[in-house]
Amino acid sequence: MAGKKKSAKVLRCPTCGMLVQHRDEDFPFCSDRCRKIDLGKWASGVYKISSPVLDPEVLEDLGGLGGGQPKGDRHE
Repeated sequence: MAGKKKSAKVLRCPTCGMLVQHRDEDFPFCSDRCRKIDLGKWASGVYKISSPVLDPEVLEDLGGLGGGQPKGDRHE
């Protein structure tokens, strides 16, 4: 099996599609410009994490982050 070569995987910049190599300085992007474009998309909300939070404990913890009152301090 020593004669088998691993095939090189073709990698492309996620922003512009240009070919990149894993040893490139801006990997996985082709340039700092493409890296900043991608960061801007995350910051502006273009990209979203699609899976909802279903764990009740996590949802309860996140409830306190929304500016709401803790459970014991509610005035009804």
